[in-house]
Amino acid sequence: MRRSEINAAIDRAIRFFEESRFPLPPFAFWTPEEWRAKGPECDAIRDTQIGWDVTDFGSGDFAGTGRTIFTLRNGAARDPRYAKSYAHKAMCLAEGQRSPVHLHKSKMEDIINHGGGNVLIKFWRAAGDDYALSEDPVDVVVDGVNRRLAAGETVRLTPGESVCVTPLTYHQFWAEEGAGLTLSVEVSSVCDDHRDNFWLESGDRFPSIDEDEPARHVLCGEYPPAPKG
Repeated sequence: MRRSEINAAIDRAIRFFEESRFPLPPFAFWTPEEWRAKGPECDAIRDTQIGWDVTDFGSGDFAGTGRTIFTLRNGAARDPRYAKSYAHKAMCLAEGQRSPVHLHKSKMEDIINHGGGNVLIKFWRAAGDDYALSEDPVDVVVDGVNRRLAAGETVRLTPGESVCVTPLTYHQFWAEEGAGLTLSVEVSSVCDDHRDNFWLESGDRFPSIDEDEPARHVLCGEYPPAPKG
């Protein structure tokens, strides 16, 4: 991805969250210069990788396949210092900007339409140890109501609606075209984007960055270490 794309995506998300009356914590606005001065008191932010997360999943087409995420809270399954058992994310979804088809091996999540337009989500089951795409029906729960879907069927979430995505369930979601930006919130068990994701096709969760302009924000995977001494 280009740094200019990342800067623009975060600036747009900040404006949208403000318009949506969804306030972000102070560290969302710390500059790279401020981050370089932050000491070990901020290690929980660094180590659980909360904060800004902008990715095109290695597609080279951020407008078509991408995400702008702010992770507000998270634990670390393999680090006893961070025993929090849940995660909480806010996403600024652009019209038609899809995630790749993927599943989580252990994470359970609720995807919640917090406002703006509508969220569209497709579902499939995984089959076997190789996580093959199954043609079997999929059972999901939409705001406490059980629904049985055909493989690849789309659920449409209007503002206020949510769906539970269980482990080993393939899903792909995006904002419906025609209504502008949508605020999608994810409440889940601990998120481990390095070990828990499985992509139907090859994907790069944290792509390399072309530094075509100076960074105005720091992504969750590039925090500088605390100064020594």
